[in-house]
Amino acid sequence: MGDVSIPIALVAGFLSFFSPCVLPLIPGYITYITGTSMEEELADKKLFALRRTIGFIVGFTLIFMIMGVSASFVGKLFNAYKYYFIKISGILIVVFGLNMMGILKIGLLNREKRFKLPKITSWFSSILMGMAFAAGWTPCIGAVLGSILLYAGTTATVAKGVYLLFAYSLGLAVPFILTALLINKFSKFLVKSERIMPIIMKVSGGLIIILGMLIFFDKMYIIANWFI
Repeated sequence: MGDVSIPIALVAGFLSFFSPCVLPLIPGYITYITGTSMEEELADKKLFALRRTIGFIVGFTLIFMIMGVSASFVGKLFNAYKYYFIKISGILIVVFGLNMMGILKIGLLNREKRFKLPKITSWFSSILMGMAFAAGWTPCIGAVLGSILLYAGTTATVAKGVYLLFAYSLGLAVPFILTALLINKFSKFLVKSERIMPIIMKVSGGLIIILGMLIFFDKMYIIANWFI
């Protein structure tokens, strides 16, 4: 039977990119990393933008993987009570999904804490910025990220937690890389995305609710059968 958790984490990372408090700010992040304004022609700076963006990705990946280690370590501590831990995790994931759909309003999951951004002067600076992004926007993407962290906790293995959060980061990285390469077209996409954003959030919330219910009822094998 295939390991369903990795594909789920990849999709979850991709969906996080479309969070209402992340997507509109992406052009600003990309241009800040490259030091080039949106009005300037970026065609000749694609490789430069890609290098800086990869540094940014490395930064948030490090933070998310540390979170994965922490979540799995906590799960390991509660291994004797794993049955109850799984049930509680399933319920919380369903609550996260309801929040994404707008059925519930949880303030902690709908705000972000912004840190002063480091001045980008090198590839290493872009890594620091990625770390700041991960730390500052964690509450904003909390519904999706929290679901993956709770799932990582139920595995009770540190290695699995690292793999899950690496997959999550990879899913989030893909649209960032595409944005860096197609920055001149992103503004048009952003305008169009405003119309479909409510649909994206509802679909994403629905998927998270399904994940929570499958975890609660210990029925993850239903999805795993798709990957045989």
